Amino acid sequence: MKVAPFALAAVLSLAAATGPALAQTPVPAAEWRTPDPENVLVFETSKGRIIVEMVPAAAPAHVERVRTLARAGFYDGLTFFRVIEGFMAQTGDPTNTGMGGAELPDLPAEFPFRRGATPAFTVIDRLPGDFSTPSATEVGFLGVLPVRSLPSMQMMLAADGRVTSWGLFCSGVMGMARANSPDSANSQFFFMRGPYPSLDNNYTAWGRVIVGQDTVRALKTGEPVASPQDVMKTVRVLADLPAAQRPKVQVLDVGGPTFRALVADAKSKAQGRPLNPCDIEIPAKVG
Repeated sequence: MKVAPFALAAVLSLAAATGPALAQTPVPAAEWRTPDPENVLVFETSKGRIIVEMVPAAAPAHVERVRTLARAGFYDGLTFFRVIEGFMAQTGDPTNTGMGGAELPDLPAEFPFRRGATPAFTVIDRLPGDFSTPSATEVGFLGVLPVRSLPSMQMMLAADGRVTSWGLFCSGVMGMARANSPDSANSQFFFMRGPYPSLDNNYTAWGRVIVGQDTVRALKTGEPVASPQDVMKTVRVLADLPAAQRPKVQVLDVGGPTFRALVADAKSKAQGRPLNPCDIEIPAKVG
């Protein structure tokens, strides 16, 4: 199966994501969110550690597939066989060629997805309709995932109480690789090394790097990557790690005052231009 995908960088201090005044403001402990360990993956690679938070509200079947394969040890030892500067790093193929997959059925696409009132969606801007999306939309964050969505108020008119939404392929976003058919994703996935809007609403986005985007950027490039390729030594669900070995990860709550101040700062710098979620980084820390 030939696949061709076409992963908000994690930051360890507010200084990397905000202006100097905001960076000097202590963040109250209550504004740091501890992710569900069932939805966090810890990648130990030949270049260092990467920690990803999965977002099942956006792609439940894809999150479950990656979690299942990680628990089976499927990803251990697989390489980053296709890494393109400014674009993405692809992995998850047992043949390390882009032609393989797991012995499981392919997955139906989860782009777009239907977003409900919960979990909360943090809106950062509203966009008028355009050529590609005739309806007015909202942009913001579903947890750590940047998302574009039809207006939340339309939930009241929908039979299922949900609205059409899709993940945005900003730096650090995790996407599922596939062949030509939208319903052909299986085991392969990619880490975004930079924003790539042409993927939006064309591939399933299922999570985002919260720690280790510098490691993603350090991966050896090539199409395919020349030997020796960088390797995922192990991929583990955080909940499965022994307590003593489990990194203590926290992410800034996008519903809190500090994040709202970060967004306000970004809007001020945008000088009236629509706010792009790819320009906003969500601070995270690990202990």
